[in-house]
Amino acid sequence: MPRSQKNDNFIDKTFTVLADIVLKVLPTSREEKKAFCYYRDGMSAQSEGEYAEALENYYEALKLEEDPYDRSYILYNIGLIYASNGQHIKALEYYHQSLELNTQLPQALNNIAVIYHYQGLKAAKQSKFDISKSLFDKAANYWIQAIYLAPNNYIEAQNWLKTTGRISEYKVS
Repeated sequence: MPRSQKNDNFIDKTFTVLADIVLKVLPTSREEKKAFCYYRDGMSAQSEGEYAEALENYYEALKLEEDPYDRSYILYNIGLIYASNGQHIKALEYYHQSLELNTQLPQALNNIAVIYHYQGLKAAKQSKFDISKSLFDKAANYWIQAIYLAPNNYIEAQNWLKTTGRISEYKVS
């Protein structure tokens, strides 16, 4: 039984029903429909913490999905899984791939910044202050880009940028 039919949650069931209706109505190819089903099943597995299953579904979706915009979200979700498992380098790879296809993903920019900030904190604890500063500067750059795209989001990042004086180092519109 496909994962989409196992959902217990009302919201998941509603989403699944609506997604199935949209798939039947939209003039999409068979491959696009299969890609969406894999993506939907990946999201469902991911929300339940079934990361290995989610990754399998996302990788299958990537094989079939041709639309760059849709591929960017698949890549972003793969990055989320790797980040949540502490595989930050791999997560960064997928976040950057998603941004190559869709530069308008503030959540990917934010997540890249969060990883660089975390790495900066680790470097500071190890008294590697030059590395720490460099990582904090990278985090600031990505947060500024994310805030530019979503000015009402990332309030903690905005506060950090202001309190560390990094907001004045970069141009923000």
